Amino acid sequence: MSRKITDIEQQVYDYIKERGELIVSDVPRNMKGAIPNLKNAGLLETFRKPVTQWASKKKMFVKALETK
Repeated sequence: MSRKITDIEQQVYDYIKERGELIVSDVPRNMKGAIPNLKNAGLLETFRKPVTQWASKKKMFVKALETK
């Protein structure tokens, strides 16, 4: 990691890391703003996948990449 992350970004990272893979809409609203910064820092990965095999739409998921 090349830059220092803020306290809020650390809280968001820890929240996502302890829950594993989760839908972005399940992240609390006050934490969603830190997701792009953590993704750009290489700490999070976002991806789309269907929730059920019958769903035609895919949901956005996020998961932590790096262990601290």
